Parts: sequence; structure tokens; C-alpha cells
Amino acid sequence: MNWVEVCVHTSREAVEAVSFRLQEMGADGVSIEDPEVLEREWESPFGEIPALSMEDYPSEGVRVKCYIPETSDVTAFVRRAESLMKEIEEHGLDPGPARVTTRKMSEESWAEAWKAYYKPVRISKRMIVKPVWESYEPDRDDQVIIELDPGMAFGTGTHPTTTLCLQLLERYVPCRGSVIDVGCGSGILSVAAAKLGAETVLALDLDDVAVTSAEANVRLNGVQDRVRVRQGDLLRGVTGQVDLIVANILAEIIVRMLPDVPRVLKDKGHLIVSGVIQEKEKLVRGELEKQGLQIVEAIRDGDWVAIVAKKV
Repeated sequence: MNWVEVCVHTSREAVEAVSFRLQEMGADGVSIEDPEVLEREWESPFGEIPALSMEDYPSEGVRVKCYIPETSDVTAFVRRAESLMKEIEEHGLDPGPARVTTRKMSEESWAEAWKAYYKPVRISKRMIVKPVWESYEPDRDDQVIIELDPGMAFGTGTHPTTTLCLQLLERYVPCRGSVIDVGCGSGILSVAAAKLGAETVLALDLDDVAVTSAEANVRLNGVQDRVRVRQGDLLRGVTGQVDLIVANILAEIIVRMLPDVPRVLKDKGHLIVSGVIQEKEKLVRGELEKQGLQIVEAIRDGDWVAIVAKKV
């Protein structure tokens, strides 16, 4: 099948919102071209992206690319993407250049192009995220290796919001405890929680494509005995209580979820939220305190913030 690449040129601030909405609109692939990677110091041989060229990245802003079948109504999709730029601005985010362009490409050329840039990445001293088609030999006995096949619908798991979550999960996942991953996407955080010692993990996502992708990655990592994936709208309908909730989603959606957190989180349990752009940190902190949650710490990567809170 041939595909149409729809490129949305936006701001770094709006990347998460644009990516989320494009997938919600039916996109079958999302990739992000952020010139920030050109300045990043990669730990060789992990996290190394070969042959990066300034010519492949925008001089300003970020390009978010998605892929839709050539047989679909491309014109209607592009119109919705253009309207999305106005929605972004109305929600208080900078839309950036706000340009939408398209080009045709075969599935083979797309797949090979992005696979060439995706290598094993060291998230922490213990944790490695690697694509299923790459080999890697552990360099320590307690290594946690997460294999990922993002397919054509999700990123590689190396976006700052995801790496922040992974680093915090390594510190806060309780051994033999229970975890809920809200907005699980590819399932990377659910897999990590299980491999870090969680006994039960519930992975939730409203998107049925995400559910399918997460189920595949759970099986790929051999943790299907501890991770259950199902479709769900945030924490609505969730019964019982867990030791830890993690959510790598937009700040505005985090705020919508927070009223349900005290009901689902055990006393002294922890909540990890990421996907928070620096400008929205105050909003999220305020809502956390409003729900009676104590902020434990916050870690940062560039403009992104991940926050840990505790039910006291």
C-alpha cells in the first residue's frame, strides 16, 4: 500500500497536542523532526543516531509527520489538520509556522527510512530501549531491556516525556506492586513497570490502535502474565486501588484525570505525570494540590517536566 505523508510544521510547545490529535483523526503513523536532537549529547554507542544532517530538520519549530493510506480522503484529512492549527491556538498553545504539506511515498521507503535512525537508547544506568530488529548484549546483570516495535502508529519511545517517565518508574515502581498506565500508547511504560518488578499492570488507552500496539509489545517482551491492556477513557470505570499511576499525556488531559486519582490510588501511593510543557507546569501543580496530593519531586528535560506526587 502507498501512503501520503502529511507534514504539520508547528512549535515544540504544540508537538504533543498535534501528535495526539493527528492519531485521533486516524493517522497510521507519526514521526517528529525536532532540531533539538542536533544539539543533544548522545552516549556512544547508545542513543547514537548516525548521519544526522541539519538539512533534514526545520530551521525553526518542529515537523510532525503522519501517514494515511493513499486511498483515503486525503483532502478532507488535510483540511482537518489545517483546522487543528486554529484549535491549538485557541487552547493557548503556540501553533508555530502552522503549515500543512503533503507528499506521496511507498510503505517500503517509509519503513526503511525511519528504521535506519532508530538504535538502542540508554535511558538510565539500568534501562535500555531497543527496536526489535536491533541486537544488544547486556553490560550488567540487572539490566532492564525493553524491546519495542512502534509500527507505523507510535514513536520510538525516546521522546523526552517518555524518557522522563522511564527514569521515574525506575525509582518508584514498587516490587510486586500494582500499576496503572493511563494513555499507554505503544505500551512502553507498562512493559517497563512489569520488568522493574510490578506484579500487575493495567494499560489503558482510548485509541483502539494503541491497544493493539501495546498488546503486541507486551507479548514481544514476554510480560503478558503481568500486563493487561484494555480500552479505557482515563480512569473512568476503574475499580479498586493501585500503588502507582503513570500518565504520559497532555497537561490539559492530566488535569481532567486528576479528580479520579484519589479514588484509584492507595494511601502513600505515587502518581507520575509527564507530557507537561514548562508553561503548563503551574496548572498541573495547582490541580495536584487541589486534589490533596503532595508533590514529591519534578525532573526536567528541556521544556518538558515530569512530576511525582503522593497520596498522603
